[in-house]
Amino acid sequence: MPDSSARGAAPRVSVVLAFAAVYVLWGSTYLAIRVGVETIPPFLLAGTRHLTAGALLLAWLRLSGTAAPTRRHWRSAAVIGGLMLLGGNGLVTWAEQRVPSGLAALIVASVPIWMTLLHGLQSRQRPHGIVLLGLALGLGGLVFLVAPGRVAGVAGHVDPLGAAALLSAALFWAIGSLYSRKAPLPSSTLLATAMEMTAGGLILLATSTAAGEWRRFSFAAVSGRSLFALGYLIVAGSLLGFTAYIYLLGATTPARVSTYAYVNPVVAMFLGWVLAGEVVTLKTLVAASIIVASVALIIRHDTRRASSARKENVTPLRAAAGARRQ
Repeated sequence: MPDSSARGAAPRVSVVLAFAAVYVLWGSTYLAIRVGVETIPPFLLAGTRHLTAGALLLAWLRLSGTAAPTRRHWRSAAVIGGLMLLGGNGLVTWAEQRVPSGLAALIVASVPIWMTLLHGLQSRQRPHGIVLLGLALGLGGLVFLVAPGRVAGVAGHVDPLGAAALLSAALFWAIGSLYSRKAPLPSSTLLATAMEMTAGGLILLATSTAAGEWRRFSFAAVSGRSLFALGYLIVAGSLLGFTAYIYLLGATTPARVSTYAYVNPVVAMFLGWVLAGEVVTLKTLVAASIIVASVALIIRHDTRRASSARKENVTPLRAAAGARRQ
């Protein structure tokens, strides 16, 4: 585990580039998912993405001499992959058939809210007053965003089924994050991440089969745009994004790394508006301001927990602010 002197020695340019990768690449995955599901079924898209990225990373680690994981490690990875990649990323991918990518990123930004609520229930500890304010703001912002019709004189509409799937995805990610804190996993953060992506990818493909996606799928009908999006998700979203994130965990403080949780939704909304012509309403902008502010409050007052999470070998899939994820 690098000490503070090691963090200070990290080349400034490398840190800036890594932050840019985490901010932009992970923020852009929401738009890539939206393009991918145009012609590729959602669970098939998500499963192919994570299984390919996980298998490539796992093969590279094993060839480089990383010790083989145990059967117990694989069981934990399968549970985490099921909760976070099927329940989390899989539902996000499915929901983006119905919800614009920017709105999806904004709703998924609620993960720290659910993490804090669940952790409070689990530990029976009353959160700090500032954290309570952040929770109240975040929940209010979510209600404002997804409520039908006009709210406080501001109109807008979010598909209710898609919104429910996204809120469920954020909750599954939070549950998986809490479970993973005590789950037996390899000491190598990168190896644990590769295993979780591999196991989660297999579960997603099994779900795709059970949902009948293969029967309705025709490779000839897949557009070049969707294939490019899939490749982008594998390379930029998973391999490069996770590598940059892991580098930052050793090069700077967890509190600074966690800022991606409230930068990603802004990047996703901007890219969706510029590149996909997604409509950004006044209601969306107001809700975005409230939710991002709430996440910032929670994370900035959660530095101590972030530091302890780093000591507990929390992988990118299990970081409290997760997305993207996604």
